[in-house]
Amino acid sequence: MKKFQYIILGVAALTLGLSSCTDYLDKEPDSIVGEGEAFKNFTNFQGFVEEIYDNIPNKESCYWCTSFNWGEDEIMNAGMGDTHVTAHFDLGDYRHWYDEGDKGGRQSWLNRMDTDGGNPHFNRGLCRNAWKCIRKANLGLENLDKMTDATTEEKNFIAGQLYFFRAWWHEELIAWFGGLPYVDSSLPSDEVLTLPRLSYRECAEKCAEDFRKAADLLPADWDKTTIGRKTLGKNDLRVNKAVALAYLGKVQLWAASPLWENWNNGPHMGALKDGTTYKYNKELAQKAADALGECIALVESGATPYSLAEYSYAPDDAENRPSYGVYDHIAAKGSSSNYSEIFCTVGQGWKLPGSVEAMFRNPTWGGDGNYSNWNFSKLWGPKVNGIVEHDAVIHMPTANYVDYAYGMANGEPILNADGTLNPNSGFDPTQPYANRDPRFYHDIVFDGFKFLLVDPNLEADVPFQYMEMFTGGNMVPSGDPSREADGSRTGYFCQKLVRHQNNKYDKGYDYSIAPTNNLPYLRLADVYVMYAEAGAAVSGAQFKSSKCSLTAEDAINVLRDRVGCGHVTANWTGTQQKFIDEVRRERACELAFEGMRWNDLQRWLLLTEYPYNIKTRAAFYRAGDYDFANEDPRYAKKTGWKYPGQDGTIILTRNLGAKHYLLPLKESEVFLYSEFPQNPGW
Repeated sequence: MKKFQYIILGVAALTLGLSSCTDYLDKEPDSIVGEGEAFKNFTNFQGFVEEIYDNIPNKESCYWCTSFNWGEDEIMNAGMGDTHVTAHFDLGDYRHWYDEGDKGGRQSWLNRMDTDGGNPHFNRGLCRNAWKCIRKANLGLENLDKMTDATTEEKNFIAGQLYFFRAWWHEELIAWFGGLPYVDSSLPSDEVLTLPRLSYRECAEKCAEDFRKAADLLPADWDKTTIGRKTLGKNDLRVNKAVALAYLGKVQLWAASPLWENWNNGPHMGALKDGTTYKYNKELAQKAADALGECIALVESGATPYSLAEYSYAPDDAENRPSYGVYDHIAAKGSSSNYSEIFCTVGQGWKLPGSVEAMFRNPTWGGDGNYSNWNFSKLWGPKVNGIVEHDAVIHMPTANYVDYAYGMANGEPILNADGTLNPNSGFDPTQPYANRDPRFYHDIVFDGFKFLLVDPNLEADVPFQYMEMFTGGNMVPSGDPSREADGSRTGYFCQKLVRHQNNKYDKGYDYSIAPTNNLPYLRLADVYVMYAEAGAAVSGAQFKSSKCSLTAEDAINVLRDRVGCGHVTANWTGTQQKFIDEVRRERACELAFEGMRWNDLQRWLLLTEYPYNIKTRAAFYRAGDYDFANEDPRYAKKTGWKYPGQDGTIILTRNLGAKHYLLPLKESEVFLYSEFPQNPGW
């Protein structure tokens, strides 16, 4: 989809003046495109629809130093990161999501202002665009009868996209704010608003109706249709049957989740201890599993463009040294797809990431190929000595999240759901990085990690080639304010979304290699995990929908087979509760740092619960010198590893209450009319 299509064919064309005009009133009469022309055929109507795609926010480029991981998964560096939404959410200051100050809600992808020039996606926010796009979807549906010069298939494809987007924008909003009015008609501008806020379930059911309509009208693969062949190879971002089915299952699973199943009693404190966190609505969970199972079956039949990306990485050289490919995100030769390219592409002419796995993404802006990379790629590694250049802001994973989410290669978690040590894991505190889940090596920068591949030419930078994350190391705070701001507060850095080569020596963010970042809203792995969760909520590990050949346990093992991790062990399949715990941990590992965590803890009633309300640093030291340059650092011998929740260093505790299970609505909106009240406690 090209930018000119959005502009020329969009709804803005109904009132758009000639390029020489500077004021609305100066439009030439013949510059106005009438409704009959705008909606008469597929090409024109599709341009109208594609303006909705163009309004999908880009979470990674919505601000100079973006922020979207608001659970216990991430913390930002002290000082520079304190103004960001992440830090304010840690304090319970949820109003910061819409604070209009220069260092407030403008940073939030939920609230970014509409385009004011330059990169339009830099200024696109979820809440600001949602109601506009819902109105566009309703206008389109109300004008379908004007599509007189079109085939039945063309009419179905237009209607399917409009039903999808009407549901999608509502679904995204209610995940943060709870039930809202479901706007299913274009509201007259001269009438007083009276639409009441629906319950979450009522709103979710209306979303489900529209997603089901979309799934029934849309193709499984645009490229395989008469219409889609006209834009062959350029249909990647268009929604299809599988995407609609996935969101149908998602909105039903969210409605079935403990937060909303127990909502009448208020957000429940102590949900982990008394078991409320495991109380789902089984009827809705069954519906979710059926929709998600239908999606998986469609994908596995080969009817869609989607599949799981390969997790296959190259050895470092030809001398049979231990493989460093996974650390450096270098795919094995002959790989047809690559896991790392779901999030970042390099040397591919600014190709939008997603690989074969991303199902729903925002479009990118063609005016500046380097825009997604300019700041985002510089926010994940150390700022010590300017090793990673530009803005002194760092996103870093918390130690408690790393040790909870990334278990062992044998499939066992290191920690139980309550933060206690799992005695069956086989974890060795003297070798804390040995035999971990393979995704740990892809996602996490840890002690001894070779961060700089190019040998430093400045003597002062030599000590930083291999990460010193141990207590007293040169990347860990030790009373030195500069280390608190420039190093790691947690004993880890993250490189899942941005490769560690993004530093001043390896030049991973250099314009010449066209690095491009993008975070998908939905990818296929998420569908497998949601199916497993829905099945677990119904009956446990052996649940199987009639729409799909997989059990809930199978769905998790599909993802583990992809990366070479052990299957879910019998320790976690024997009871429904234990299996739910393991499904949730799998979700935390597979979807780590992709902006999902806050909503997951919210709907599971765990935002306020220990150990999900703390953020910790790994406290440990090295047993002795180690030759990192010639050995695989996974097997470096360390001792004194401290476990989060036991005797790790707690950086902060999030003292959240019942009201923090929903974001507050803007005060300017809750005063619009009496039927639109504020969320409880705000």
